Amino acid sequence: MDDKLKRIGLISDTHGLLRDSAVKALADSDIIIHAGDIDTPDIIDTLKKIAPVFPVRGNMDRNPKGAVLPKYEIVEMDEIAIYVLHDLYQLDLDPATAGFDVVVSGHSHRPKIEYRDGVLYINPGSAGPRRFTLPISVGRLEIENGRITPKIIEIHE
Repeated sequence: MDDKLKRIGLISDTHGLLRDSAVKALADSDIIIHAGDIDTPDIIDTLKKIAPVFPVRGNMDRNPKGAVLPKYEIVEMDEIAIYVLHDLYQLDLDPATAGFDVVVSGHSHRPKIEYRDGVLYINPGSAGPRRFTLPISVGRLEIENGRITPKIIEIHE
């Protein structure tokens, strides 16, 4: 296991809008996870300029490039196993039993951090167009010495 601090940027529900403030918030990421509803493929291209990107398909990713994205992704960093999907209600496995440390999801546009059965569940919220009175946000996982620190970062623009 590497002792160096690793940063995983989390973004979801951009719906075709990648704000400069979101790019800045993710700028120091070692990798980026996009939890779906990308809508516009150039968003992934822009994020790839920062770090490797692991995107999943959301319910709004209907264009030809979005339709080929995986429904879920498994990402590992420093022995931390992360399960990524768009809609948490479509989770069809028990993450604790399957050996996952973290579940990343989007869809609800509501940022949330919670723990269940020793598994961290994080939704970075929506970084795209504002929906109702919900905040615009991204997330981050910081991993150091096997410890995961989750953060929600509210962005303004």
